Amino acid sequence: MFALNTDFLQKLGGINRLKGAGGLVISVAIAAGAIFALTHALRNIDYGQVFAIIEATSFNVIALAMVLVTASYASITLYDWLALHTMGRKDVPYRIAALASFTSYPIAHGIGAVALISPIIRYRIYSESGLNAMGVANICFLTGLTFWLGNMTALGFSLFYEPAAISVIDHLSPSVNRILAVALLCAVGAFLVWSWLSPRTIGKSRWLVRLPSGPLVLVQIVVGLLDLTAAALAMYMLIPSGVEIGPLRLMAVFIAATLLGFASHAPAGLGVFDATILIGLGSQDREQLLAALLMFRFLYHFVPLSIALVLFGAIEALRSLRARTSRAKAPESLDRRIELEPDHARHDQGEAHDSDRVGGLAIDQHADENAADGTDSGPYRVRRAERQRP
Repeated sequence: MFALNTDFLQKLGGINRLKGAGGLVISVAIAAGAIFALTHALRNIDYGQVFAIIEATSFNVIALAMVLVTASYASITLYDWLALHTMGRKDVPYRIAALASFTSYPIAHGIGAVALISPIIRYRIYSESGLNAMGVANICFLTGLTFWLGNMTALGFSLFYEPAAISVIDHLSPSVNRILAVALLCAVGAFLVWSWLSPRTIGKSRWLVRLPSGPLVLVQIVVGLLDLTAAALAMYMLIPSGVEIGPLRLMAVFIAATLLGFASHAPAGLGVFDATILIGLGSQDREQLLAALLMFRFLYHFVPLSIALVLFGAIEALRSLRARTSRAKAPESLDRRIELEPDHARHDQGEAHDSDRVGGLAIDQHADENAADGTDSGPYRVRRAERQRP
């Protein structure tokens, strides 16, 4: 039986290694293809015109795009909050969930290893609220569920109304893309109905995940749509007015670029996201699109990443300072306890000496009284003598 279990575990480990190797191959292939496509798309670009477009962009447009980026990240903070409510951890305040979400997403996405970095950052923040590693794993799974529900819903709606938007990317006809959009929307609807009927759980006893109820799934879809819509509209605002690109077309290409960027595991989807945007939105007006893309990269990726790094670094520094302070106070309190013991000992010795003095005084007084009784002639003396006779 042990040999059978060992063989099974070895096979399972081999399957996991094959899956990991297959995922790595797919990621490298996507990245390599995107880099090749990006170098082709950037050929003969007039970079002077690109920077001129950036300089000519109105401050009001940039401010409005920044507001939309802020709205996107504000909705991202709700990912963790919904996950905590699904798990029944309503005792964790929203500010902790927002902090964990805002720091983990930009840093993990900026580094590129989302599946590795995001749980570590979340664990560092949630551990003080009593969540263990399994609880953090549940949060990561549920936030990923919110992300995918929002992506599938947004992609389904945008492809249904603009089926030709990503034909240059997936090389499928508009009719096939529309069928794909209907399939995505039906899958989201089926999951919503399935979760609404009764409470659902997946996994085994060692890792049991409670899925959100129907109302929470609906909220997840809305939150995911808000996140993606705000981010896509931020980029849409940065595109110069002379470029004719509809918002639904931009939405479809934007989601496709986001998903391909995640699949490539490149830092912030670098190269993959950019190539998909430039190719998916057409070969025309490449300078305008590249200028909008660079401004979007700065507002959506660089600024939040910088803030998240400073914020998380400050939290870790404060935690380290508290640990040093507690360690510094420990020997001092120990010394105080050690110093108190001799003082108590001297005090006890003084009390013992005093008690000896009191006892001696009492003995002396009784001795004087006995002596006085011995010299006294009276009935007391006779009675003492009688008591002493056997």
